[in-house]
Amino acid sequence: MLREVLLSLLGGFGQSLQLFCYTLLGALPLGLVIAFGSMNRWRPLREAVRGLVWVIRGTPLMLQLIVVYYGPGLLNNGSHLWGGGTAGRMSAAAVAFIINYACYFSEIYRGGIESIPRGQREAGQVLGMTRRQIFFRVQLRQVYKRILPPMGNEIITLVKDTCLARIIAIYELTYAGQAYIKSHGLIWPLLLTGVFYLLFSGFLSWLLRREEKRLSYFE
Repeated sequence: MLREVLLSLLGGFGQSLQLFCYTLLGALPLGLVIAFGSMNRWRPLREAVRGLVWVIRGTPLMLQLIVVYYGPGLLNNGSHLWGGGTAGRMSAAAVAFIINYACYFSEIYRGGIESIPRGQREAGQVLGMTRRQIFFRVQLRQVYKRILPPMGNEIITLVKDTCLARIIAIYELTYAGQAYIKSHGLIWPLLLTGVFYLLFSGFLSWLLRREEKRLSYFE
């Protein structure tokens, strides 16, 4: 029985890990784009981007998942945009997670960028550097060090938030554990899912601490 449960949980963990990777790959660069939009000098664009961030941060991720997955079909006379298979559900979940976490990441990016003293940009301009050169050669590494702790916190939160994908019937880790309550009346497989989350979160925390230590030369 234990072997069967472990294999089932590993399958669910694979789905959770897939969603986790898709989210990071999409949200990290998109968050930077949104951050630049929220700092743009053109007010209509800046306010529109800030409005989007306000809506996404102010509503539950579970609600966003439901809207992204079911909304297109309801608006298009029942024609389902994502399809009914596992791949379609994963695509919808990835889109919802990417948009959600990109908005949170954008605020972290914005705070990190705005925390760099203006004098550094002015010094770069005096030396004849372009704005792009100043950002990538002078500011970016400092921003990276400053945003790493809050970014790491969001990444750890993402590990646990992947369980919300079960709302659109993705067979992720928690879904796999809960299935044994219904089929066998067993709760220990569900509790065992906590071990998977703890081990994965612990591994990520270790990686993040190592990266913070590596960047300590800025101090």
